[in-house]
Amino acid sequence: MLHSNFYKNTLSIYIMIIKTVKDAATATADIKSGMTLLVGGFGLCGIPENCINAMVAMGINNLTCVSNNAGIDDFGLGLLLQNKQVKKMISSYVGENAEFERQMLSGELQVDLIPQGTLATRCMMSGYGIPFFPTPAGVGTEVAEGKQIINWKGRDYLMEEAFDADFAIVKAWKGDTTGNLIFRATARNFNPLMAMAGKITIAEVEHLVQPGELDPNEIHVPGIYVHRIFQGANYEKRIEQLTSRK
Repeated sequence: MLHSNFYKNTLSIYIMIIKTVKDAATATADIKSGMTLLVGGFGLCGIPENCINAMVAMGINNLTCVSNNAGIDDFGLGLLLQNKQVKKMISSYVGENAEFERQMLSGELQVDLIPQGTLATRCMMSGYGIPFFPTPAGVGTEVAEGKQIINWKGRDYLMEEAFDADFAIVKAWKGDTTGNLIFRATARNFNPLMAMAGKITIAEVEHLVQPGELDPNEIHVPGIYVHRIFQGANYEKRIEQLTSRK
């Protein structure tokens, strides 16, 4: 039997795992051809620019990329498409990327277009460890082709699968060396859901700080989901469509 004072006299030890790596090239070095990647961002907002550029330079190919869309022709995931490094896109929107559209229509690129809410939920279920879920979105459309349909209380639902991704690659505004992340405004988008869902999650951040410097109440993704983090550089933050007054 433990002595009654055992708990009073026991020291609580907190072990911090430092997850920082040097740069994007180091963080992505073990991403191989043929892998499946969850890539955060919406359009050009909140995309992991440094990691995408590193993968372009690596020359890996036959990638399956899960992302809301594929950037534009010469930026973001559009760079991987230009180099024919992507074999399949799982997205909700073709966007302003003419090369994405051309490859899809010509049959050069496999494309799964799925409802945006379904895309987000498939990421969420991956993070929760739930392998599949029912949704009414897409019933009676091309989205339902080849998928199981169940009827629940008189309504049809598609059975959608969670993603099984090798890596999740996200971009945050601030992060600390243990992997806690804060996103800024609309750049949060798909990033938190994807950060939860990857077998290995890589985060690039604009500002890398020490543990304790982030307000716990403002953290969007706890460090337990993040495996590698680094301070990004030379962010362009392009605007997909600039509209201004005359």
